[in-house]
Amino acid sequence: MDLPAVARACGYREATDGSTIRQAVRRAMRHGGPQFLRVPVIPEWTRTSAVRRWRHPRRSPGSVPRCSGRCTELPPPPNRPVRHKGKTMKTDSAGRRRQILMNPGPVNADERVRAALAGPDICHREVEFTDLLRRVRDKVVRICGGGNDHAGVVLTGSGTSAVEALISSVVPQGGGVLAIDNGHYGRRMHDIAAAYGLYTRHLDLGWGTRIPQAKVGRLLAVDERLTHVLVVHHETSTGMRNDVAAMATEAHRYGREVIVDAVSSIGAEYLDMRTTGVDWLAGSANKCLEGMPGLGFVCGPRSGFATLDAMPRRTFSLDLHRHYLAQEVTGAPAFTPGVPAFYAFDVALDLALREGVAARGARYARLAERLRDGLERLGFRLLLAPEDRAVSLTAAALPPGVDFAAVHAGMRDAGFVIYPAQEVLSGEYIRLSTMGTMSDGDVEAFLEKLGGLVSAAVATDAGFTR
Repeated sequence: MDLPAVARACGYREATDGSTIRQAVRRAMRHGGPQFLRVPVIPEWTRTSAVRRWRHPRRSPGSVPRCSGRCTELPPPPNRPVRHKGKTMKTDSAGRRRQILMNPGPVNADERVRAALAGPDICHREVEFTDLLRRVRDKVVRICGGGNDHAGVVLTGSGTSAVEALISSVVPQGGGVLAIDNGHYGRRMHDIAAAYGLYTRHLDLGWGTRIPQAKVGRLLAVDERLTHVLVVHHETSTGMRNDVAAMATEAHRYGREVIVDAVSSIGAEYLDMRTTGVDWLAGSANKCLEGMPGLGFVCGPRSGFATLDAMPRRTFSLDLHRHYLAQEVTGAPAFTPGVPAFYAFDVALDLALREGVAARGARYARLAERLRDGLERLGFRLLLAPEDRAVSLTAAALPPGVDFAAVHAGMRDAGFVIYPAQEVLSGEYIRLSTMGTMSDGDVEAFLEKLGGLVSAAVATDAGFTR
């Protein structure tokens, strides 16, 4: 085994002494690193339609176009939405009734992403999956704005599993976290840290409240045990976009690192790791990246991943160092992955990179503005000021006399899925997403149906109050 090469792959770039390298690698293996594999030359992959099929290099691929692994050569979608009088018909490629998902993930995915789920049966310890994993990890780094000094780790699980892997793995012994809470998911980051027994300071600001940068700095200045700041980029409970670049600046001023929950923002909101200074980022495949549910991921500096072997082992299946070592060195997952979700995520990342984060964000914002204008015309009150709103979700107060359960049932009958608000906003607010492949026609059809339900509810309420 070439231990120096293994050490370099794991990010141990400062170790020049052979015994130091050997100790570092063996310590990683002793703490659960998988058996190192000799990975042979990876055969080429090809695409037919939207489904990847592996072909042996000695077998002639015929006229099937080759895929370079980059966001090129994507086939056209097998089904384009059928339009009638300016509105999108609600059927999928198989002619089934199409539900418009206005919940904040999972989202309506491109048909090419859905078709990719039917990729070939493969073993996750063989070269076919090694190539797939490498492509997905590389594209994750690119979509996060990372460079060659960054690495991605992809986990089979929800976005929360990626957040939990980060918090439980990167905080050193004796370290602590400042958990910024201005919504449900900020509180969740706090609760994850508390569940692992980490020293935690809870900055409870109240839902929908802007984060005071100066106050964060004061807390870091007086408490040396705080090593990390926890913050959500898009707080999905309210639709609020927090200024994570400002939080990174404040954390770095005091020599701390910032961990960002970007589960509901990555792919549509600006979040370039090299320019914003974000140290660690957790994301999900199935929201603004428009993949299928079942995969979360972490992006961070290779130098940071290299230090994880010295961190306490607080978890087994979510141990980030274990996963990094497996994926970086052996090209294999630490545990059995959701292979179909990887196929779909690979195609979804191609589409996201081709469209670009700025363009996707602009597309979502255009739909959100159309939706918000319509909601206000119907008597809904938007929760946040325009400058605080994320591009992909809107929280709005129900008009007087309008019941969420009735609206939910009526919209579902019409083919739209809407989402209730959580906790302190529950019962009075709804949350509506503009993520995914939603169209202008979908939004107009939604507002037309919603307007009829609201008018009927208001008329009924007026009748009862007379």
